[in-house]
Amino acid sequence: MGYLNNSVVTVDAILTKKGRELLAKNDGSFRITQFALADDEIDYTLYNPTHPSGSAYYGQAIDNMPLLEAFPDETQIMKYKLTTLPRGTAKMPILDLGYTSIVIKQGASLAITPQTLNYAGGNTYEASGYTATISDVRTMSTFEGVGINTPQAASLNATTTLGTNVSKTVVGTTINMRATTVNTLFGTNNSLYTTLTVVGRDSGARITIPVTITKVNS
Repeated sequence: MGYLNNSVVTVDAILTKKGRELLAKNDGSFRITQFALADDEIDYTLYNPTHPSGSAYYGQAIDNMPLLEAFPDETQIMKYKLTTLPRGTAKMPILDLGYTSIVIKQGASLAITPQTLNYAGGNTYEASGYTATISDVRTMSTFEGVGINTPQAASLNATTTLGTNVSKTVVGTTINMRATTVNTLFGTNNSLYTTLTVVGRDSGARITIPVTITKVNS
């Protein structure tokens, strides 16, 4: 990881970790259909409308901020993606999962119904549903999305991506998960750890929370 030269206009585009996993399948089906922009590095409080040199310099401090090279760790970069929202939007939509973290016993089930706050005039569910990604699906015996019946949703819900940590992304208005019952995954540990990332498909709102699976000793 390093810094980009911000004295010139640079586009630094890379595949996400999930994109690299899909590319690794090497079956000719890989297509880039989406991209995202973010402003993680920008501190908007540095905008100075009282700069003595005039309006051309109001954003000078922002323009001079260092920009990071892109890297494919979604927990560290692109946390603040740019989105297009209806004109007049006063607050950014945020997701509420009902949990700030999840602790679930081995073999136990949990259904999560995301809710989008500050969106479409109030607290609501998004018509296109939500994408949910478990970063290591081996920690789950069931991970599925329900409530959205489209070909794209069906395709995602049937696909597990490749990699050292095998992730899975599903689409739905409700996310059903059941913790693994496989004792050997725990090894000598009493807990397994992963993360759950949920994104609103209409609003672009995003949240990532930690998930802990605790072993049931027989």
